[in-house]
Amino acid sequence: MRICGWVGEIFGVMTTLTSPHDLLAAIPFLIGYHPTDSLVLVSLKNESVGMAMRIDYPPAIQKDSNYEPYDRLIAYLVNEGADGALVIAYAPHDRSDGPEILDSIATALNRVEIQVREALVVCAGRWRSLLCGDINCCPPKGRALPDIQSSRVAVEQVAHGHPMPFIDREDLADSIAALPLASEKSFIEQVTNHSVDPDSAGIHSAQREGALSVIDLASRFIAGTLGADIASDQRASARVLGALTDIQVRDFALGSHDEVTIELYFSMWRYLIRIAPEGFIAPVACLLGAVAYEKGAGAIAQQALDRALIDQPGYSLATLLRRVFSAGWPPESFSAMRKDLHPKVCAAIFEN
Repeated sequence: MRICGWVGEIFGVMTTLTSPHDLLAAIPFLIGYHPTDSLVLVSLKNESVGMAMRIDYPPAIQKDSNYEPYDRLIAYLVNEGADGALVIAYAPHDRSDGPEILDSIATALNRVEIQVREALVVCAGRWRSLLCGDINCCPPKGRALPDIQSSRVAVEQVAHGHPMPFIDREDLADSIAALPLASEKSFIEQVTNHSVDPDSAGIHSAQREGALSVIDLASRFIAGTLGADIASDQRASARVLGALTDIQVRDFALGSHDEVTIELYFSMWRYLIRIAPEGFIAPVACLLGAVAYEKGAGAIAQQALDRALIDQPGYSLATLLRRVFSAGWPPESFSAMRKDLHPKVCAAIFEN
């Protein structure tokens, strides 16, 4: 079973939820896609919605409240200072044990004095609340799932600039999958020619040029001119992808965004991961993962790290980010750590 963090998923925060319909509409936005065969826990603190976590639906034999993945999930809620939780079982069509599994989770939550405020079972397009005793409100066979697109939550999220959730995990993975350019011979040669040789006598000059290439490409995204000259854009992208093979350039890129530019850098790294040739994916995938984590797009962050480790198994930054994220670090703490490192990286590149 995959569990929260990088053997599962941790996601961002949302507005107040006032009904089961709101909760059902909110989960795909919190997760990033419409979950199936999943358990989802949402933390509450002082009546505010906090962190959302998803794990794969457990095997049929795992209903014990001492089941280790439940304990690890709940540890995140404890670390966040949660005083309540919303739990939802998205049961497979051939399983009817959602109530028993949620009861096990509730027992584990009660041991740490976290109250279950809502418990929903979703199966075969229908839902019901286990905490509602009114059979007219929540009949045993449940009610049809509400239309998410017309929900209050969806309207609010879209109004705040958030995209509609992906259809499923495969749809999400496709959003950062390789484009044809990544396998074009001429583009691969351009990227390779710009890779940094760590043993080169001109390493410091190459690092400065690499950092400047990141700034140049970012300026195209900021100005909105990407696409005006495709050949020039591809050359600029190749320079960045090649330069990111150098750790100093990569770490410079990691610290380049701020609260104002985070969405632009997210778009840039997502574009680059899709055109990165094999062997050049891991650095930019880590950059995308870091930015995605900071902005609350946990599902994209996970998928990006997966791509990094497929490209280069054991890639050190991907391994580090996985540990940091799975430890449940708040995005603000990760951002602060990144900002503290950036001036030192800039000094090493531009002042030597």
